[in-house]
Amino acid sequence: MLAGVSIDYYTRLEQGRQRHPSDQVLSALARVLQLDSEATEHLHHLAHPLTRKRRSIRGVEQVDSTTLRLMDSWDHAPARVVNHRLDVLAQNPLNVALYEGLGYSDNLIRLTFLDPAAREFYPDWEQEARDKVAHLHAALAAYRDDPALPELVEELSLASEDFRQKWARYDVGCWACGHRTRRFHHRAVGAMTLRFQAFAVNHVAGQQLIVSQAEPGSPSENAVVKLAALNVSHR
Repeated sequence: MLAGVSIDYYTRLEQGRQRHPSDQVLSALARVLQLDSEATEHLHHLAHPLTRKRRSIRGVEQVDSTTLRLMDSWDHAPARVVNHRLDVLAQNPLNVALYEGLGYSDNLIRLTFLDPAAREFYPDWEQEARDKVAHLHAALAAYRDDPALPELVEELSLASEDFRQKWARYDVGCWACGHRTRRFHHRAVGAMTLRFQAFAVNHVAGQQLIVSQAEPGSPSENAVVKLAALNVSHR
């Protein structure tokens, strides 16, 4: 009733007997179901997969030298470049120090579900896990030509009951979008709360430059300073 469609039409949509809903109907359903922008875009992708432009995956593994130099110049903020699979393609020394000692740190989703230490490293592990699964759902719709995505889903499904349960919820979202605050517990410097900001690498589809910063004058900033000092010592 709220979407302005009949019960019969909505039933046919749910059962897959109506395969070509209009954009107006999809937008109305998204509004009634209170979907956010990422989930709404995903709904349109599901309904019209052939009419939506597929995103190229060529070149997403390479990070240009300008971005690398920029990251390396930041000695006060962990930074990394990730792709749509949340593979870590490049990172500065401070980000290496932040994730030191953790397994599967080349991919943030594997790290979250396959390394037991991740539950201590992420004090808000449940939220981290949900956000990353939602990101993976969205990536599957946007990058249909990437065979590594379904392989990653299969690998995690076989290895983690937590992943299987969260995958079945079918949440859709963008892990790197907007400003996010995340908490960490580093085994050497203790608790940190860092503000994340993501910047799209415009000339390469799917790449995001993720920068983490602590609030000036906060205990978290002191922890980052200690982390930088430890990193210099190790180097």
